Amino acid sequence: MKTAKNGDKVKVEYTLTLDDGQVVDTSKGRDPLEFTLGEGHVIKGFNDAVVGMKVNEEKDFKVEPKDGYGEPRPDMKLKLPRQNLSKEQTPQVGMIIGMTMQDGRKAMGKIFEVTEEHLGIDLNHPLAGEVLNFHIKLISF
Repeated sequence: MKTAKNGDKVKVEYTLTLDDGQVVDTSKGRDPLEFTLGEGHVIKGFNDAVVGMKVNEEKDFKVEPKDGYGEPRPDMKLKLPRQNLSKEQTPQVGMIIGMTMQDGRKAMGKIFEVTEEHLGIDLNHPLAGEVLNFHIKLISF
């Protein structure tokens, strides 16, 4: 029986949990995740786990931060003048806000600090530093 390899377009059902059992994301109730193996559309650890699977095969595996979203980087935490925030918004710790970077790229950040003068914004991926636990089933390729 054929196994999936880099270059194959695959469809995968998945459930992602953290070590505490919290379900972070799942394809249940939605279409399976569809991507081409080896093209960098999913994190390395996920891609590597699908390579070598057969259709209808299921697998449980862990992805360490280095093969997931990396470790949190201190340089991705910024302090911005509060006046940069639109007047309609009342910033709160934990709020996710959209930003336009100086080079024009869009980014999402999570507020970690609010003072009268500034906002602390964390631009790290929300899953940076987390061990990711997946249950997957290869549907087709």
